[in-house]
Amino acid sequence: MQFLVYIIAYPLLWIISILPFRILYWFSDFVYLIVYYIIGYRKETVRYNLALTLPNLNTKERLLIEKKSYHHLCDMFLEMIKTMTISPKEMSKRFHVTNPEIFKHYEKENKSMMLLASHYASYEWLLTMNNQTTLKGIAVYKKVNNIYFDRLVRNIRTKFETELIVTRETITFIAKKQKENIACVYGLASDQSPKLDRIFHYYNFMGIEVPVHTGAEMIARKYNLGVEFIKVKKVKRGFYEATFIPIAKNAKETPEFQITHEYIHEVEKQILEAPEFYFWTHKRWKHQKTEIQVSSPK
Repeated sequence: MQFLVYIIAYPLLWIISILPFRILYWFSDFVYLIVYYIIGYRKETVRYNLALTLPNLNTKERLLIEKKSYHHLCDMFLEMIKTMTISPKEMSKRFHVTNPEIFKHYEKENKSMMLLASHYASYEWLLTMNNQTTLKGIAVYKKVNNIYFDRLVRNIRTKFETELIVTRETITFIAKKQKENIACVYGLASDQSPKLDRIFHYYNFMGIEVPVHTGAEMIARKYNLGVEFIKVKKVKRGFYEATFIPIAKNAKETPEFQITHEYIHEVEKQILEAPEFYFWTHKRWKHQKTEIQVSSPK
């Protein structure tokens, strides 16, 4: 059944990937109408999250952010599909790193970097940065249940020479690379809610005390990696800018949880600048330390 679904879907995905960007975004507008008005994909969750974290805004203001966020969600999904056939030259025009010289520091010292991202703007196209450094690009990802679509996702995300590893392989993989003295860039998005059995620390995120991922900090401190936050800005439809923001030069020298706290602060600032580009469909605030009186998502 998995293979049947894949062979039916793949031709459509390939056709979408070869569409000119102008037509791609016309199609995205159509998909938005289906996803938002007909399917209503996780609409209750999005409204709950927005009401919880942006209580200073009125209902009309939050509704505008909600609609814009769905528009962006559809754009980003189709942009990921577009990556199947996009040329490196076209990608370099659409995803720009403002301070790539940060890579030079790590290359010169042959030092590995922990690159912390968030589910904001075009986190999928972050994988294209690998062509701007001699450091080996490694991205930690979650497997897709359908093995054929998982292979497709891997092919898309590794198109620009980034290597993918699943979460459970992270520590073993990094330990091996450190032992071999191979400098890498390890990319993780750590702004989602950890599993209940992996909660080690709570922190204030968007005004709410919630459990936060500490695995990236733990690994960075253990192997004394440099830590950078990558802030992605949507310049206009189909065009993005990414900027490195230093968090720690030598993670081992930082107090416990400082890296995690600074990361959360940077994610918050990014969201508050333009909340419509955040991934509001995830149930990020489902495990609050103190329950807030807001209608729960269904």
